[in-house]
Amino acid sequence: MTDLTAIKAEARKAAFARRKEAHNSGLVGRSALLSQVLAGYRGVPLAGYMPIRTEISPLPAMEEAAAHGPVAVPVIMGEAQPLQFSRWEPGCEMKDGPFGAWIPALDDFITPEILIVPLVGFDRKGNRLGYGGGFYDRTLEKLRAAGPCMAIGFAYGAQQAAELPLEPTDQPLDMIVTEAEILTF
Repeated sequence: MTDLTAIKAEARKAAFARRKEAHNSGLVGRSALLSQVLAGYRGVPLAGYMPIRTEISPLPAMEEAAAHGPVAVPVIMGEAQPLQFSRWEPGCEMKDGPFGAWIPALDDFITPEILIVPLVGFDRKGNRLGYGGGFYDRTLEKLRAAGPCMAIGFAYGAQQAAELPLEPTDQPLDMIVTEAEILTF
């Protein structure tokens, strides 16, 4: 285990604890600011995510966006591969996917231009700490090389860290939306 790996593991542990506390606090209107941001991009292909464990839920904002354009959710295709995004609509048939996240029962892949990105921790510079698999880093690198792509981190404000351990492969976010504020970079 490298020093950076150990530092990231400790940072994740602390961020998970803060996220769990925020999640259990009963905050309401958690996705209102996310909906506000997405309203400015009606019809643009969007990828959200199906929340797992104590992740903040983007589902209300995704449901609103689906009324105006295509919305998809990530599908893990294999270890060390970029994510693919399968079309999702409220009420569509879902099945179990890797890591406990639901995915659409039918594959209908699209290329999103906006990604709502789950995270474990973030800083005020647009950096994110994920789960450690590198899926979003590989995906964002691939999408950004092909054309315009905006990455919006969605998290509880409590997930903010003063500083994050970073690697050269870590992809920055363009925006971070919490239940209380919008940060742009």
